[in-house]
Amino acid sequence: MKKLLIAFSLIAIVACKQNKKESDTADTTQEKAVKPAVKLYAFSGGTVQANMLELFSQDTTYTGQSKTFADAFYVIEHPDGVLVWDGGLPEALTTLEEPFTDPSGAFTVSRKDSVKNQLASIGMKIDSVKYFSLSHTHFDHTGHANAFKNSTWIVQEAEHSFITSDSIKVQQADNYNAVKELTNVMKIDGDHDVFADGSVIIKSYPGHTPGHSALYIDLPKTGPVLLTGDLYHFEENREFKRVPSFNYDVEMTKKSMYAFEAFAKEKGAQVFIQHSPNDFKKIPAAPAYLE
Repeated sequence: MKKLLIAFSLIAIVACKQNKKESDTADTTQEKAVKPAVKLYAFSGGTVQANMLELFSQDTTYTGQSKTFADAFYVIEHPDGVLVWDGGLPEALTTLEEPFTDPSGAFTVSRKDSVKNQLASIGMKIDSVKYFSLSHTHFDHTGHANAFKNSTWIVQEAEHSFITSDSIKVQQADNYNAVKELTNVMKIDGDHDVFADGSVIIKSYPGHTPGHSALYIDLPKTGPVLLTGDLYHFEENREFKRVPSFNYDVEMTKKSMYAFEAFAKEKGAQVFIQHSPNDFKKIPAAPAYLE
């Protein structure tokens, strides 16, 4: 009888240990499943009136048409720091009473507010931003870039080499000058997990420029979202995979488009076309946010 009681006791101890192990495993799994408390804010970096929409296709599809684009930039608040994505139009436009049309007549642009004021609306200061990154280095995305000279600029090596090349410094001096004060540089080559937890990933989709990127954000409540950069400028270009005439590499762009769509499908991500006024409205105006 005594041996039988000892046997039952041993079985009970083993069972308790097994239950505890399973409980600990379940707790660990649950902890791993908890997403970081990431928030996504959207701000206006100005408005772009594309007066010659035919520039946004390789053929004559849009000849004689025009379209108004949003020019959004974003703030991603993560427990380990803040990332600002893209820089809108030049802040010098905020001093003008009327929109500015470039000499070619292709674009009419305007911007109403500075990044400093917009960050203040959510209780942030420029110096509190840990990381700054651009989808690419065109004029409508680098407007307030130099304001983040004390932040770490995360940039594709191909894009950095392009914008800092001797030829671009001469031929596109304004584009280079818009980022020349960003000397605290983290060069990347391909996809980059910003906070090393899978919640915010810079995705490499070259073609529009040599180092063009998009941004993936896994929000705790909203779920995964993808910011397109300029892989697409408006809905029709996404639907029909139309490539602007001024893209760096057409075939590279198309390859990136298909890779982007495959990734969006894999993740079940909601896509935000950064120049789409409709998509811009899907993220409530600051100080509201998606989380």
